[in-house]
Amino acid sequence: MARDVSDSTPISSREELAGWIEAGFKPPSDFRIGTEHEKFPFYRTDHGPVRYEGDVARCGIRTLLESMQQATGWEPIMDGSALIGLYDPAGGGAISLEPGGQYELSGAPVETLHETKTELDVHLAQAKEAADRCGMRFLALGMSPEWTLAQTPVMPKSRYKIMTAYMPKVGTRGLDMMYRTCTVQVNLDFADEADMVKKMRVSFALQPLATALFANSPFTEGKPNGLLSARSEIWRDTDNNRAGMLPFVFEDGMGVERYVDYALQVPMYFVKRGDVYHDVTGQDFRQLLKGDLPGMPGERATISDWANHLSTIFPEVRLKRFLEMRGADSGSPEHIVALSAFFVGLLYDPSALDAAWDVAKGWTAEQRQQLRDDVPRLGLDAQIAGRRLNDIAREVLAISRAGLARRARKDAAGRDETYLLDTLEDRVARGKPAAADLLDLYNGPWKGSVQPVYDHCAY
Repeated sequence: MARDVSDSTPISSREELAGWIEAGFKPPSDFRIGTEHEKFPFYRTDHGPVRYEGDVARCGIRTLLESMQQATGWEPIMDGSALIGLYDPAGGGAISLEPGGQYELSGAPVETLHETKTELDVHLAQAKEAADRCGMRFLALGMSPEWTLAQTPVMPKSRYKIMTAYMPKVGTRGLDMMYRTCTVQVNLDFADEADMVKKMRVSFALQPLATALFANSPFTEGKPNGLLSARSEIWRDTDNNRAGMLPFVFEDGMGVERYVDYALQVPMYFVKRGDVYHDVTGQDFRQLLKGDLPGMPGERATISDWANHLSTIFPEVRLKRFLEMRGADSGSPEHIVALSAFFVGLLYDPSALDAAWDVAKGWTAEQRQQLRDDVPRLGLDAQIAGRRLNDIAREVLAISRAGLARRARKDAAGRDETYLLDTLEDRVARGKPAAADLLDLYNGPWKGSVQPVYDHCAY
């Protein structure tokens, strides 16, 4: 999330909380696609991580952001005196920093995947030019392959200071998640509550499949970590009060209010007033609704508080005024656009959505959880309900391709959106995600070194 929501409208009831989410309902003609991706900046000379301020010898991330501001004409996002991002005042995209300096593009809401691809191409060209001037490049992996936590820089963002202190209290891998992982996600719309519920169920059931298809984090601290998606494994013990597969989504009675009830019992991180982040970690949003939050007596919840609280909940699929697909490692440009294509094909065509649900509707909560647990290690070789995941991937990709074909959105060359799935179909044909290819290189021509990854996986 590039910027915290700023809306001081008071809010005091469960119905108002649900109403804020329901304001996202829209007709299918207004459905949009929002693609976000993160990447690691590093110095070309020694492959070291990029610190915020830099030094006399080489510039830091602040200089990189200033250069991007000149290229884009976007407005600055500040945290005190620190430049921490940029946003398009015309309502387009935004650039932000994750805790360890991961550089994120939050794309504009666009109508077609062709626009998503164009947006990404423009951003990466601008980012490359700015990085070249700074002696940097960007690494497209789901986890930093070499840097320890101690070597990883810390960005000057107030909300991350609060989270950094809290994470070790609620799990063993929270700091790894914050500082050493990168993801790609797509944000998609829903028409009404029933449409939201159906899309959410399909998305949760198939999120482990996305993890397997996009697995791209096999190295930690300079050697193989025994996993295909270390990023996904890290999430299994980050903060299980606010992450996971949410079995209640598949139960009778699921709807917006049921999700609100879930979100209300997730402990808070912070309350922002003006430019100040107040640490309320572990406290209850319901107390803020009533005006009796410890440490902030009399302070009542606002729209901003609710929107920001929802942004600090991290299930595999997140509900706000749209749905966020959160299961994939970051990767190459083709990989980034393919994630959006995969879910657009499944969720934005009614026949494809029905077919995808037919694939997954017989799975139990226990089977879905076991698949989620197995996928970081086994990838496409994992199984559910007696079927190998790679076989399911072949079937689901065909459903997505058919959905995109029926959308029939053409680019200037007359192509529809289906070609953007080609890279995934190649993966399924070979039964290997990007992580498996990287391990083959490590054990072969790279001769047991991760150093070549800084060329092989760099923008």
